Order: sequence, then C-alpha cells, then structure tokens
Amino acid sequence: MMAIEIRKATFNDIEEIYNLVRELAIYEDGEHMMSATLEDYQTDFLDEQWDSTVAIDSGCIIGMTIYFNTYSTWKGRMFWLEDFIVTEEYRRSGVGQRLWDAIIKEAKERNCVMMKWQVLDWNKPALHFYEKNQAIIEKDWWNGKIIF
Repeated sequence: MMAIEIRKATFNDIEEIYNLVRELAIYEDGEHMMSATLEDYQTDFLDEQWDSTVAIDSGCIIGMTIYFNTYSTWKGRMFWLEDFIVTEEYRRSGVGQRLWDAIIKEAKERNCVMMKWQVLDWNKPALHFYEKNQAIIEKDWWNGKIIF
C-alpha cells in the first residue's frame, strides 16, 4: 500500500466515482432506484452541480465523498454530504477519517455554518463513525421526496 492521497476530484475521476456510488447503492439495497447515468454525472460535474473529494491508493479511488452547497432558511449556508464511501478493504484504516476531515475543512472554507446528510438507521458502522465525530443524528424529522 502506497501513501494514500486525499484530493479534490477531477473530471477524469468521475467514472470511478460513479462505480463507487453503484457499489454503495448495492450495499444499501437500492441499486434498482439508481437512475442517474455516468453521462449525467459528467454533465452535472462540469455544470458545478456537485463536487467530490477522493482518497487514492496506487492510482485507484478507494474512498470518496460527493457534496454540494445548499441553504438553510434558519441557519444560512449549508453543506450537503450526499455520499460518503470507503471501499471495504480500507474501512477502519483511517481513510474515512481523513476524508471526513477534508470535507469539514471544505465546508468551513465555503463559509457554511453546518453540514447535513442522511444515514440509514441500520447502518451501525456509519452511525458509530458519525457519533464518534460529534455528529447530531436527528430522529425527529422525516424526509419527503417527489420523483420526476
């Protein structure tokens, strides 16, 4: 294992990022709900709809985050963490913590006052990680959505 590099993603990383998201969808039993294509990812990345930080080992992406800015009418600028994944063989190695620290830094550099995300209630390893990092896991708000 070489030294793991944490950096902002580039356009050339998108296919690997897309494949990691598919892995996450499979893990969360939601692959059948994934309709965004690789081309959607590429177009939307170029349109600055989302950004990513990646962890690289030996030239391969072994972890990544996808995020974007949003707004809280109560608090102001907000950072939304859409996806956060570390490949199984790198979990509990410190890679996730390094990615987490990098996105916290990114959110603060964007002058965001908070970061929000979703986590499945059965994903105990993720819940433990977030709680270890002093996250507040809200259980009183329900998510709503409309799919177009």
